[in-house]
Amino acid sequence: MMTRNQSNDRAQLEILTIDQLVPDDHLVRKLEVAIDFSFIYPLVENLYSGVGRPSIDPVVLFKMIFIQYIFGIRSMRQTIKEIETNMAYRWFLGFGFYTEVPHFSTFGKNYERRFHDTDVFENIFYHILKEIMDKGLLSADHIFLDSTHVKASANKRKFDKKVVRKETRAYEEKLQLELNLDREEHGKKPFPPEKFEKEEWKEIKESTTDPESGYYVKDERTKQFAYSFHTTTDEKGFVLGTIVTPGNVHDSHMLQPLVEKVLEKVKKPLAVAADAAYKTPAITNFLLENQMLPVLPYTRPKTKDGFFRKHDYVYDEYYDCYLCPQGQVLKYTTTTKEGYKQYKSNPSICAECPFLSKCTESKNHQKLIQRHIWEAYIEEAEHLRHNEEIKQIYAKRKETIERVFADAKEKHGMRWTTLRGLKKLSMQAMLTFAAMNLKKMATWTWLTT
Repeated sequence: MMTRNQSNDRAQLEILTIDQLVPDDHLVRKLEVAIDFSFIYPLVENLYSGVGRPSIDPVVLFKMIFIQYIFGIRSMRQTIKEIETNMAYRWFLGFGFYTEVPHFSTFGKNYERRFHDTDVFENIFYHILKEIMDKGLLSADHIFLDSTHVKASANKRKFDKKVVRKETRAYEEKLQLELNLDREEHGKKPFPPEKFEKEEWKEIKESTTDPESGYYVKDERTKQFAYSFHTTTDEKGFVLGTIVTPGNVHDSHMLQPLVEKVLEKVKKPLAVAADAAYKTPAITNFLLENQMLPVLPYTRPKTKDGFFRKHDYVYDEYYDCYLCPQGQVLKYTTTTKEGYKQYKSNPSICAECPFLSKCTESKNHQKLIQRHIWEAYIEEAEHLRHNEEIKQIYAKRKETIERVFADAKEKHGMRWTTLRGLKKLSMQAMLTFAAMNLKKMATWTWLTT
């Protein structure tokens, strides 16, 4: 039977506290128990003047930010509207029923006047991470690394074409030293420094709206200006560190600085898991030489169909040469400044070979094989890939780093950004992942109390 509510209690007078209105298991109560937010005071103390009008409490200011990022509210303007009517948010901030809520521009003004060009957001992120470590929740023996693109606040049709210098990579100096040693061992002159110092340039599209973003092309339908959030997590999905770059920076360039952050702030992992984009000689060299296992997937050979693949040519380490399927020796000829050793066949022998059409299409009938001076590290990573423990570690990627990115985009507003510039995007990344770490820590510690 349908009923109608006969009473209207909107004007009913009640005597109660905000504390009574917040459910006992509400997330804000878990957050308040999980961490003492007064840690923020010493981090920002030197950014405030000793004279002038009293400021808004910095703990309240950052709690407002955490409300926005933890609950996935799209802007500070909307966050303030939510705080005005949401009793749980007021309770979290320590506000009463009639406490005036700060204006939505308050954080923006504080950012420009105080927090811009500081490491306060990074310090907050790593303080929360240290709390997680102190509680014994972190499991960083195996770490998982990847990147995700965040759509920039920029029109993809408004850009200028610009020629810029190619960025240097973290391993360039080491590579130059080792390839020159390799050339000397083969009786060749080392490259002079000016050979490496020669600047290389490339043409890029630079947004006129947000010049610090990068033009990202995934397929014919996905072309946009974006930022890349390069991130690493532990086995339980806690974020250990993040670096923000323009969207056109290749993933593999950021593994070494990210892992170095983990070494500095957390601990040395036993294994580092990443996808195929990170399967490079430089990365496997860096990990294995620092006693960390590379956990990398199978990659398909890039040889054209119908041709012999590289593994069909046997490398003889003792004589430093390759043997083709017909038994011909491909001898070492030179080492390039990119670090590749070149091996070439005898064209007069190849011209009479019955398998020439499956070996090479070169006009002079000469087969060329290139082997990076760090190729042995790639081969070791490929050998490790068949280990059952390594397979199990790699399988956890979908439960860790991929899940973190999915949650960040679906629940914490990281699919796109309204901010512009690397510094502001770095702030967004640090606050988003700090909020996710804090939320996970609060939930887990609440369950154990």
